[in-house]
Amino acid sequence: MSNESKTSISNFGRSGWGVVIYCAAMFWFYVGMVNDGSNITAPAFANAMNIDYPLVLSMGTIAGVIGFLFFVLFGQVNIKIGARKTSFICMLMAGIAYAGIGFSTSLLMYAVCLCIVTGSVMSGGYIAGGTLVAKWFPKKKGIVMGYTTMGHNLASAFYVPMIAFLVNSLGLKVGLLVPSIDVMLLGCIGLLMIRDTPEERGQLPDNVTPLEYKEHYATDSVDVNGGWTTKSLLKERELWLSAITTGIFQLVTVGVMTQLVVRNMQLGFTEVQAISMMTVLAAIGVFGSWAFGVIDTKKGTKPAMLLFAGWYIVALALNITETTVGIYASVVMIGMAIGGSANFTTSLPSAVFGRHGFEKVNSVIFPIQGIITSMNFVLSGLSIRLVGSLRGVYIVFIGVLFINIFLIRIIDEHKFNKDFKKEEEKVA
Repeated sequence: MSNESKTSISNFGRSGWGVVIYCAAMFWFYVGMVNDGSNITAPAFANAMNIDYPLVLSMGTIAGVIGFLFFVLFGQVNIKIGARKTSFICMLMAGIAYAGIGFSTSLLMYAVCLCIVTGSVMSGGYIAGGTLVAKWFPKKKGIVMGYTTMGHNLASAFYVPMIAFLVNSLGLKVGLLVPSIDVMLLGCIGLLMIRDTPEERGQLPDNVTPLEYKEHYATDSVDVNGGWTTKSLLKERELWLSAITTGIFQLVTVGVMTQLVVRNMQLGFTEVQAISMMTVLAAIGVFGSWAFGVIDTKKGTKPAMLLFAGWYIVALALNITETTVGIYASVVMIGMAIGGSANFTTSLPSAVFGRHGFEKVNSVIFPIQGIITSMNFVLSGLSIRLVGSLRGVYIVFIGVLFINIFLIRIIDEHKFNKDFKKEEEKVA
């Protein structure tokens, strides 16, 4: 396979670009509804119901844990009916439940709706969307995830000020109806326009030529599970390493972003300034998504993750200095980091296990990632209660990232990847 074809950062084909944009849109709603938007919706609900804010915040952890059940369920649904139909169901459920958050009259109702939103919209973006990326772009998944996760950053840039305007001007109930309707429309578009494999659109994986596909890709037919069972996957060291290392990156990123407005206000900024800083940070993150995606594609997923971890440690260390120079420098570096974090949730499992049976692999690995990610809400809540700010949790995040560097170093990056094995044989 020519190096130019293998490392192309834009040659995806018309239908391939459609998949990229669709996955990015699902990520936009996920981050807006579950993560960054909580900077506005959680305090608004706490004030409206006169409930302790840290208690409302802790519902995010419950939603993450309950979301595990959704991830398991939709992982199986994804295997049975395919990513296109699964994503449609997920977007529909997310829209209905998000509207329910606005109409919640108790903490219990809020928690139930948040659980449904979290479980469904994350399943759509990561389980269905991750499968689409693995099937359509098995060797270009690094840069493709770089593009799709731009949806994360664009949500930080536009969803937060949008939902702040809607909630402040229309109230929590009516304000949440707008994105609720929009996410359901997205699911309908996906059902009509997206296909599960490139072959259904007359393309080949990575949009390569028939000759390249024959020479550099594993073309032997395998069953939908790729020969894997849940039991066999849970016995593999690489599955646990892939889930834990990518889960830690998401734990740190979600922990930073869900409370970034609160953190900046603790440092002396007004709410308007804090939201504006998030917008600037998110704009930087768009470039970060692309940059780490390029590094992943050209240098490999494992080297990209090691570089990413080191970058993130420095960014958080600068923030906890709580100096003017440190804070502003950290904003730039954290912006780059949030841009790249989610790239690896699909890129690493896809690198290790390949596209064959990825639906099965993802149905096991993503619930583990989700459980780890959800722990950020507990850490943030404890930090507020114990030290009165989020500085303590940033210190914990730095320690966790050092542990992650060690774990990443021992991963066998392409251990079960049939396409990479075929290319290695060709080179040999």
